[in-house]
Amino acid sequence: MTQLMESGPKPDHFVLPSAREARESFRPLVLDPARPVDASVLAGLRESSGVLEVHDRIEDQVEELLCCLTPEDPFAARSRSRAVADVMDGRPDSYGRWVWYPWSGRLVHVLAPDEFRLVRTDRNRDKITREQQRALSRRRVGVIGLSVGSSAALALAMEGIGGAFRLADFDRLGLSNLNRLSAGVHELGVEKSLLCARRMYELDPYLDVEVFRGGVTEDTIDGFFEAPAGGGGLDLLVEECDTPWVKVAAREHARRRRVPVLMETNDRGLLDIERFDLEPDRPLFHGRIGQVDADDVRSLDREETIRFLLTVVDERRLSPAMTDALTRVGRSLSSWPQLAGGVMLGAALVADTARRILLGEPLPSGRHSIDLQALVSAGQARPATPGAGR
Repeated sequence: MTQLMESGPKPDHFVLPSAREARESFRPLVLDPARPVDASVLAGLRESSGVLEVHDRIEDQVEELLCCLTPEDPFAARSRSRAVADVMDGRPDSYGRWVWYPWSGRLVHVLAPDEFRLVRTDRNRDKITREQQRALSRRRVGVIGLSVGSSAALALAMEGIGGAFRLADFDRLGLSNLNRLSAGVHELGVEKSLLCARRMYELDPYLDVEVFRGGVTEDTIDGFFEAPAGGGGLDLLVEECDTPWVKVAAREHARRRRVPVLMETNDRGLLDIERFDLEPDRPLFHGRIGQVDADDVRSLDREETIRFLLTVVDERRLSPAMTDALTRVGRSLSSWPQLAGGVMLGAALVADTARRILLGEPLPSGRHSIDLQALVSAGQARPATPGAGR
């Protein structure tokens, strides 16, 4: 199998990457200043051209930690500064971890892993309990397709749903992607998989993110699903790509491995749930494509691809605008329309559903639609109650 996953630098043989290597990087370097070898690397970094900005707010993070641990009396009758200093034992520079992000040149001081996770997810409680949060952090989630899928991946990481991720996409960021994908104009041309991994690591440097930069192919699909050495395979798949072969092949592999699959279509809030973990013989796409397998859709032309996608999503459920647009793709439209609001709604639906599945709720397979135009209808508006806004 072609190895497409990039491994991060190891402190005991770290060499400052070249400018090109830094531009291609997506994993940060996490350093524990209590380890002599890491302390040596940290000292070298500080003197190098690789650090463009140092961000150190560790005292604020320790204060938050104390408030999370004992909200009723976080400082135990001490002053704030005394309580924070006591936790760090007079060695603030050596407390926690230092994280270096090669692509931005930032060196950031953060809490150690367990403390960091506790504080970062504390405001989730008790919609997600600490015990549930720990259970979710042990799960591995795969995301295929990182235009719509990047928002879902970020929502999952933000909510602490998964501690390990596999991301797959072959495409690069284009200007037209900025109507729905969180990125900047300085990142045009960067691979979508790298962009998504960087955002996730900037949110939580202790995640484990693997990147399949060429997307999912015949050569890499087994590796995308299988368990790494000493670890587990995927616990859940989020599939958000437009390629028929990938859509079908990914589900065939998921079904064989009993991995549940989520898909959000970015139109009328249509969420697809396939519980292959509970139903290993379930037909793909709820039986909508019949006995078709991945080989059957390998070489579809544009018209056949559109017809396949319409069958998968059930064109009767599409919005009128999307139905019309699909007939004009490649003629008067360059691609099918997608809006940032719809993508964000889809990310919320995926995150909420993924959390419930991974925590063991018996959500059944099926399709659900959250149509905002139907839910927030001009025809159903009611006049405000006098004085209600005062």
